[in-house]
Amino acid sequence: MFAKILHYFNLEHELDDFDTLHKNIEAESIFRGTNLWILMFAILVASVGLNMNSTAVIIGAMLISPLMGPINGMGYSVATYNFELLRKSVKHFTFAVIVSLFTSTTYFAISPVSSPQSELLARTSPSIYDVFIALFGGMAGIIAASSKKKGNVIPGVAIATALMPPLCTAGYGLATFQPKFFFGAIYLFTINTVFIAISSVVVSQILKFPIRTIVNEEQKKKINRVIWVIISITFLLSIYFGYNLVENEKF
Repeated sequence: MFAKILHYFNLEHELDDFDTLHKNIEAESIFRGTNLWILMFAILVASVGLNMNSTAVIIGAMLISPLMGPINGMGYSVATYNFELLRKSVKHFTFAVIVSLFTSTTYFAISPVSSPQSELLARTSPSIYDVFIALFGGMAGIIAASSKKKGNVIPGVAIATALMPPLCTAGYGLATFQPKFFFGAIYLFTINTVFIAISSVVVSQILKFPIRTIVNEEQKKKINRVIWVIISITFLLSIYFGYNLVENEKF
C-alpha cells in the first residue's frame, strides 16, 4: 500500500532525456537576439504596470519574461559541477540584469508619473516569506523543466517568484535617486535569484543529473562552502526583515 502511494510521487518515469535537458537549459541560459528583446519589452511592460499600479499588467510582464533560464542554468551547472556552463550562465544573467536596470531606469527617468504606488512599495521590503516563495517556486520550476510534461508551470513560477518587478523598482530607485527603493528591491531580487538557483541545485542532485566534467573532491568542497555562505547571508538578513514585518503587523 505504501509502495503504491510512493509510486504516485515518483518523478523518474516522466523525466526527460538528460541530453535533451542539458541542451534546453544551456540554450535558455543565453541572452542574445530574441531573448534579449523579449526581456527589454517585458521590463518596459512591468515598469508601466508599476507606474500605473496595475497588477494585471505586471503579471503579463512576468509571463513573457525569460529571466528564469539563466537562473536554472546556474543551479543546474553547480549541481553537475559544469563550470563552463556556470560561467556562461552568470555572464548572461549579469548582462540581463544590467540591461533590465538600464531599461527600467530610462523609462522612469522620462515618465511624467513619478510618485510611488503600492505595487512599487511592495517590492522594497523583502522578508523570510520571500525566501519560501523563491525556494518552493524554484523547485516547481526545475521539476517542470526536467519533465517531459512541462505544461504551464514555468510561467507560473515566473509570476510566483516575481523576478521582474524588483528589477523595475530598482530602476525606479535609480531614476528618482531613492537608495531605499534601489537597495530594498535589489535585495528582494537577490533573494529570488539565490533561492531559485539553490532549489535547482537540490532538485538536480535528487534527480541525479549526470556530471559531465571531471571534478575532484577539493573542488566539490569549495563549491559547497561558497553555496552555504551565500545561503546563510541571504537567509539571515531575510529573517531580520521578516521579524520587522511581523512586529509592524502586530503594531
